[in-house]
Amino acid sequence: MEELIELIKETKRIALDSGSAQDITIKGTADFVTKVDTGIQEFLRPRLKTLYPDIQFMSEEKDNSTIDPRGKVWILDPIDGTTNLIHDYKMSAVSLGLVENGEPVLGVVYDPFTDELFCAEKGKGAFLNSERIHVSDADSMERSLISIGTSPYYKELADENFDIIKRIFISAEDIRRCGSAAMDLCYTACGRIDGYFERRLKPWDYAAGIVILREAGGCVMTVSGGEPSYSFPSDIVASNGKIHEELNGIINIGKQVDNKL
Repeated sequence: MEELIELIKETKRIALDSGSAQDITIKGTADFVTKVDTGIQEFLRPRLKTLYPDIQFMSEEKDNSTIDPRGKVWILDPIDGTTNLIHDYKMSAVSLGLVENGEPVLGVVYDPFTDELFCAEKGKGAFLNSERIHVSDADSMERSLISIGTSPYYKELADENFDIIKRIFISAEDIRRCGSAAMDLCYTACGRIDGYFERRLKPWDYAAGIVILREAGGCVMTVSGGEPSYSFPSDIVASNGKIHEELNGIINIGKQVDNKL
């Protein structure tokens, strides 16, 4: 883990290159890639291959069609929160997870703006800059701060999403919108927020954060109660575990959206 942490921290110089952050390619609706994204990917890919030659490599900015999900796979989001990066919002992270036979076993999430590095290995606890972290003790929605995602690539879901977000807002102490799924999961892990919900997240958005949150005592599932997929997008609800049933019930109230989430 120490070797991996030092490697991830080396991405800081690329992530903080403001010129590269403005070298932008549009992939789709509200979906961008910058020279920072591709630069971090191409920095880490050969180094991971040298250190771990038998582990496959999946990343947001490459063709992943030949990946065998039954094996060991690095899953990288070189910059989770690219739109934030473009706007100099300073809420973006490098996210690297290791999945083995469909199970997340290791995660590292690095915020280059604050030098906060979250990490976890299955069965060994979760850490922020070497200090052990745990989820919050909030035991009801009315005591909880919940982060929400707006699924910006899928504007057609806006009415359904904002109906759910309104219900969460009414039930919770308040809501927040971060713009980085990896950071939302890590902030839940260290108790800064108490839960998080977003639809149609990609595997690289949550592969690392899931391990970190679970090792901190939290819960991450799909809205329908299953295990998130590492082959296709999933609708994620995450929490400190204590409010999980209440939060998920609010999302699924009246079973209005069960067939769609």
